[in-house]
Amino acid sequence: MKFFDIDGPLYRFLSTFLNVLKVNILLVLFSLPIITIGPALIAAFSVCLKMTDDSEGYVGRQFVKAFRSNLKQGIPLGILFLFCCYVVYLDFEINRAMPEGSIMLIIFGILACFIFGMSFIYAFALSARYENTLVNTLKNSANIASRYFVQTIFLVVIIAVEIFLFMFNSTTLFFGILIGPTCIIFTISGFAMKFFRIIEAENKAE
Repeated sequence: MKFFDIDGPLYRFLSTFLNVLKVNILLVLFSLPIITIGPALIAAFSVCLKMTDDSEGYVGRQFVKAFRSNLKQGIPLGILFLFCCYVVYLDFEINRAMPEGSIMLIIFGILACFIFGMSFIYAFALSARYENTLVNTLKNSANIASRYFVQTIFLVVIIAVEIFLFMFNSTTLFFGILIGPTCIIFTISGFAMKFFRIIEAENKAE
């Protein structure tokens, strides 16, 4: 296999990069009304899950189809996600504005980050792959994060490194804007797909 062949590593890298770029552009465009950020994230996860499984087709068509089919489920999930992010942000902002800070606000903020993180880290991937209620989706996300706790912590570390690298300087920040959100979604999708396959195999065996 030659490096520049159509099945070579360079072609696969460029193909993946272009797909990630397309998904990122669509994610930004479809999230612009803000209220539709939930369905847009689910659509992005739907495409990225297929990419990790090497089963993606026309990225744009798949994204739009997943966006439309997940409007009802995605809007409340997205609103709840934004609300939880705002709660954590407000907590740390209030603590920062206080002259001496508050240990209680710091503890609350850390606990909120942990609880919200466990509940949401696989929630959009779950919504992209399965039909379920909002409550059950959040419960299942927390259950998967608890079951695969070490791997999930490793995932969080990888995401933190990705964010650090994208914000390292003005050049990397440009690429962060260009593909950053979808790179993070693609990373989560890789872990999520592995866990989903294990759980699906166990359920099938039962």
